[in-house]
Amino acid sequence: MDITLKGDKKIDDIPSLKTKALRINLNENIYGTFAEIGAGQETVRHFFRAGGASGTIAKAMSAYDKSFSDAVYGVEKDGRYVTEARLLKMLKYEISLIEERITRDKHPNKMFFSFANTVTTIDFAKQFKGHGWVGLRYQVEPDQDYNEITLHLRFKETDARLQQETLGVLGTNLIYGAFYKYNEPKKLLRYLYDHLDKDQIEIDTINFSGPIFENVDNRLMSLQLVKNGMTDAVMFDPDGNNVLPARVLYKKNILALRGSYRPVTKVNMDMFHKSYDMFIKENKVDENNTKVIFEITLSNLRAQGEIDEQDFLDRAKLLCSLGQTVLISNFQEYYKLVEYFSQYTKNRMGLAMGVNNLVDIFDEKYYRHLSGGILEAFGKLFFKDLRVYLYPMTNENGLLMDSENLKVHPRMKELYKFFKYNGKVVDITDYDQTILSVFSREVLRMIANNEPGWETMLPEGVSNLIKQKCLFSCVSDQSVEEPKKIN
Repeated sequence: MDITLKGDKKIDDIPSLKTKALRINLNENIYGTFAEIGAGQETVRHFFRAGGASGTIAKAMSAYDKSFSDAVYGVEKDGRYVTEARLLKMLKYEISLIEERITRDKHPNKMFFSFANTVTTIDFAKQFKGHGWVGLRYQVEPDQDYNEITLHLRFKETDARLQQETLGVLGTNLIYGAFYKYNEPKKLLRYLYDHLDKDQIEIDTINFSGPIFENVDNRLMSLQLVKNGMTDAVMFDPDGNNVLPARVLYKKNILALRGSYRPVTKVNMDMFHKSYDMFIKENKVDENNTKVIFEITLSNLRAQGEIDEQDFLDRAKLLCSLGQTVLISNFQEYYKLVEYFSQYTKNRMGLAMGVNNLVDIFDEKYYRHLSGGILEAFGKLFFKDLRVYLYPMTNENGLLMDSENLKVHPRMKELYKFFKYNGKVVDITDYDQTILSVFSREVLRMIANNEPGWETMLPEGVSNLIKQKCLFSCVSDQSVEEPKKIN
């Protein structure tokens, strides 16, 4: 019996990697293959070393040579190897081999699995830190359809050997969590970082599928990645699927709109349409190579305290119903958002925002943590070929506010004039004057109080979706307060 002393604190008892691998190995019914490409056989190594692997590991392989890999798994249409499509093909191929070679009549209790990864580690010049796809296709009942967990990772370490070891730890955590923590997917996510630090690896995309995950909303799992500090931003497409931001943004012209979208209003959509029309007319902007991103910051989701996950899903559903791609980020300041986009593209960028948001950008208090203050932030914000498309608003006196008469702090006036004069801030002039008095918080208040007329303030179809799905209908008085301004 363990001795407990006065003053002892309860701590999480995290199983060692050997314990995790051994528990898998000692289960006589868990049986499968490991296929690891690009960073050694680091995951399967933990299972071999733990002991008792002969009854668990059917095969372990590394198809390093591209020609041999193509001969096994086929050639990808885009000719690339570190892709989600490649990973899924590996998982399905390896499972099909097990089913073909191990008959169910002789092994009725076997739960098959295939673990795979396709990874590139840091290059010799240490310019590209490396990334990869990791996945598991598996059963928890012999006669059950297959479940699947796939994720995308980015390495943060600057040594290839360390990255390989990190990959092995992650893979072991994934396999153990998939079999023994699948009933708590949110905890499963956190357990992926057992024996790892956040500065070793970033997980920016994850998807769950299969019968045991039929009630899992992958958008909510995306939110957990940002909430847990596993990544700074996640993205999902109009169909609600988690997508890799790098794949969506790579070499694209980007127009971003930040908002609470609680709910999305006619003002939001008018701002989008009018700024988009202006953006695609800019020099070097190809409409066919342009991506529009609707962004919600985590700090906005926390505006009323703790994150309300159902409220988050309500916002996401409305934006997706309008055919938009949604980014959930941990970037409170706009310059961080621009820096993030700059990782994936050198093409033109645009930000569409209201007057009050631009005024906040010129507030020095948001940049006190930077050694260079507001000048450092603005250097990061505008050093790219970026332009702000400014949507007007009416103040409490009914006066129309735009780039010509907005009020910034007297110390910031000349700095603002500089950006205005150089065309970094332009007005959206062809706006709908009849909707300037529409605000999300007012619409939400009317919905909460069951007041008539809010439907006319929303884009076509949105009000019907809110009524059909009962979105935003059960909000408290506190939840309709005006959120804190976030630049």
